[in-house]
Amino acid sequence: MCYKTCMSDPLSRRERQIMDLVYRLGRGASVSEIHKALADAPSYSAVRALMGTLVEKGHLVTARDGRRYLYSPTVPAEQASASALDRVVTNFFGGSKLQAALALVGDTALDPKELAALEAVIAQAREEGR
Repeated sequence: MCYKTCMSDPLSRRERQIMDLVYRLGRGASVSEIHKALADAPSYSAVRALMGTLVEKGHLVTARDGRRYLYSPTVPAEQASASALDRVVTNFFGGSKLQAALALVGDTALDPKELAALEAVIAQAREEGR
C-alpha cells in the first residue's frame, strides 16, 4: 500500500479535483466520466494524462473493462480524509487538535444532532483515556 508515500506527495488543484471525483463515484471511474464531471475541464487527453500521473504517484490503480480503463483509489476514503485532516491540523494549527476543533465549532451554531454526536465522541474519548 502506498499510504505514506502517496499521502505525502502533494497534489495539484486538478489532481485533487480528480481524486475527489473518483472518491465520490465510489467505484472504478473512467477518464470519460471524470472528464464530463470536471468543472471547467481541460481536454480529454489532459485528463487522461493527469490520471496517468496519479497512477504513477500511487494514488490510483487501473483495471481493464473491455477497451477502457477504470481508475480506483489505492487508499480508502476514510484513510485519505484522516491523512488530509492531519496535514491541515499540522500546517494550520501547529498540530493542536484543540485549536482545529475550536476553529470548526467556535463561530458556528451546531444543530442538536451535531452537538449530541460531538458530545458522544468526547465522552467515548474520555472513557478510553484519550
